[in-house]
Amino acid sequence: MPTAPKYLADLDYSIVQQCMHCGMCLPDCPTYLETKQERNSPRGRIALMRSIADGELEVTREFGEEMYYCLGCLACTTACPAGVNYPELFENARAEVEHADVLFSPDRRFWRWLALDQIFSKPRLLRAIGRLLWIYQATGLQSLVRKSGLLRLAPKNLRELEPSTPTVKRHFSDALIAESEQPAEAKYTVGLLTGCVQDLVFSDVNRHTADVLLANGCAVITPRNQHCCGSLHAHNGDLEQAKVMARAQIDSFGADLEKLDAIITNAAGCGSHLKHFHNLLKDDADYAPRAKSWDEKARDINEWLVEIDFRKPDTAASESERATYHEACHLCHGQGISAQPRAILDAIPGLDLRELTDATHCCGSAGIYNITQPEQAGKLQDEKVGHILETGAEVVATANPGCHLQIENGLREAGSGAQVRHPVSLLAAAYRAEGAERSTNQQG
Repeated sequence: MPTAPKYLADLDYSIVQQCMHCGMCLPDCPTYLETKQERNSPRGRIALMRSIADGELEVTREFGEEMYYCLGCLACTTACPAGVNYPELFENARAEVEHADVLFSPDRRFWRWLALDQIFSKPRLLRAIGRLLWIYQATGLQSLVRKSGLLRLAPKNLRELEPSTPTVKRHFSDALIAESEQPAEAKYTVGLLTGCVQDLVFSDVNRHTADVLLANGCAVITPRNQHCCGSLHAHNGDLEQAKVMARAQIDSFGADLEKLDAIITNAAGCGSHLKHFHNLLKDDADYAPRAKSWDEKARDINEWLVEIDFRKPDTAASESERATYHEACHLCHGQGISAQPRAILDAIPGLDLRELTDATHCCGSAGIYNITQPEQAGKLQDEKVGHILETGAEVVATANPGCHLQIENGLREAGSGAQVRHPVSLLAAAYRAEGAERSTNQQG
């Protein structure tokens, strides 16, 4: 017996029927541009979703494959003149696919259970795995395994993914950032989210974020042993676990939540999700009020710095560098934040910022899309790297860990020595250069 639709059928029908089928989204959709197939376009997918909500179509394997062929890059939301809420449609459609279990295979079920129910739902387990991976890399064992040829014995998909394994940092965020840090004169009090992948691979970016906040008069509260925000779960059809993660995130601040002026994230994919906790928990009487307060305070670091009129540095961290900026999809399309990172980059002495062709086009990372759809992700990665090389940039700025890794791996494969940096890391470096210059002047 077919499984009756649950998520799309229960969704506010005004969301399902928003699409006017005008086609304005087509030139911005990477999968439609690749295939020119209507079903691979936003309006084609929405038509399928509406048919399922209306009971005209069943949830099939073909529908499931189509929903997971979509990157969820949200370029269609920027292009849409009708304001279609594609993010909510997209997440509920994937939840429908998982509810009907139409993509079942033993391997898929195991990896989803391991990733979503275990690793990214249990912060201590995630950090334990991160520590083991750090040991594997720091001791040289990874290099030894790569040179030995043992990887030839691994399954093809794992063998192809292995070169993209991120380098785990020696110290995670809790070791670098105190639970409470105070500036000389506090104007604001903010909470800092350290993330999951961000915590293991980019803990230095979290430290830079805290430094920049302190330099701009923000007292920084950073809860210990933070949970994943749940964006990975929501984007992959597990809305129930996403609710669990949202509650844990809210609880992590406890009574401090009410006194915060802002809740800061430096990861675009997380930020796009973090601003919609109330919609996720609106039926939870205990959490709905706090979730609404959370949404009102959630800010991307670039957004917050411009909002408080951040201090412009007056010293370059290094000699003039050619730089370009890749706009993470969930920052520009998901949150409508585009001018703010550019304002930060423009304010940094010594950066020669060069415009990137198709800066707002997806790089192919898209959460775990580069794992589930490596061929399409690879095409987008090659296109993005090609445009970066055209700029001659020595530094590529981007504000999302997935984009960072995808572009970094692509540049390495292309033989480029360009560095990938978060805008806040570049700003933190400029502030440090100011301090070093003042110290030198005082000694002189």
